[in-house]
Amino acid sequence: MSQQLPSGVGERLLVELVRAVQQASPTELPSVLNQYAEDMGVAQAVVYLVDLQQRRLLPLTEGEPNLEVDASLAGWAYRTDSLRVEGEESGGLTLWLPLIDGAERLGVLEIQTDTLDGLKLWRCQTMASLLALVITSKRAYSDTLAKRMRTHPMQLHTEMVRAFLPPRSIGTGRVVSTAVLEPAYDLGGDAFDHSFTKDLLHATILDGMGHDLASGIATSVAMAGCRNARRMGADLAELVSAVDHALAKWLPDHFCTGIFAQLHMSTGVLRWCNCGHPPPLLIRRHRLLQKALERDPEAPLGLAANLTAAPPQVHETNLEPGDRILLYTDGVVESRNERGEEFGLKRFTDYIIRSTAAGQTAQEALRLLIHAILDHQHSRLSDDATILMLEWQPPDS
Repeated sequence: MSQQLPSGVGERLLVELVRAVQQASPTELPSVLNQYAEDMGVAQAVVYLVDLQQRRLLPLTEGEPNLEVDASLAGWAYRTDSLRVEGEESGGLTLWLPLIDGAERLGVLEIQTDTLDGLKLWRCQTMASLLALVITSKRAYSDTLAKRMRTHPMQLHTEMVRAFLPPRSIGTGRVVSTAVLEPAYDLGGDAFDHSFTKDLLHATILDGMGHDLASGIATSVAMAGCRNARRMGADLAELVSAVDHALAKWLPDHFCTGIFAQLHMSTGVLRWCNCGHPPPLLIRRHRLLQKALERDPEAPLGLAANLTAAPPQVHETNLEPGDRILLYTDGVVESRNERGEEFGLKRFTDYIIRSTAAGQTAQEALRLLIHAILDHQHSRLSDDATILMLEWQPPDS
């Protein structure tokens, strides 16, 4: 039976929980969590992590059922980033709290309790926030967590590319960058990257030639070259040239296309360089601005002829609050169903426009969109499909 804790005791227990879960292995997390849940007057606490395709919530605790993201109260909490409280026939309550680290949605926390007041709710929400930070830190080196988030075996070349990928979503109070890519377990040469430096958001999308280990190596070299140049203070043109030289030097028989972008978070100035890739798309006030970001592209990356060419051209435009920028690979719009019908650019952009009008977050809009693309081809993609979306929303807008 849960009970009201004296003032200060709950906060001390939260501090002890942080220390305990930091020292616990991933397999020990459920037992450590439940011990402190009991001490805090909560009957049970279960962590659910979302799978790679964001279709299921998978429990860390053995014996608990998998839950569907699109057909459960837990999934509702995940989809909407909101608390959900469910009354039980026994008279108790079940809380579903989203596990979020910044803009990255990790899963949900289930808490069962006999009673609920404002203080206990605050403690439960704090517990969820702390667990999200701990899970983020542990999954970087934990095969246990990586395996738990998978529902199918992963191909070797996909394992290599995924090892380079950043979190699916990053964000601040001004901007969100989020991405999805399929096929989740048999990915070829597609990849994305995003990061922050000072007041800039950096975003990259890449499409390597082929669909095998060699294409994954080329993409990985491109990502490494991009990060190395960025961390050495290169400007955008220098960064693109560095990636170009790295591919031409180390993998002269491979090339890739890509877009490299920088968004100044304070002013909304977007700068980008397109290297043989489909042009970025700009959605503003619920409509696509046709060809707004279409410019003459540079040659694909890694071609030896590029090394003696002029520096790559960088383009610039000013965004407005609420603008959404879409970077995508050609597998997104060129995917065909059994009747030969392409998913197409219009269907692609209409989906984002409708989701924006419906008030969906950028993360949820892309989750639903990639599922629609998979459903269009009955989950059998003929080419990789990767989408990265930037949303600029300054707090004073």
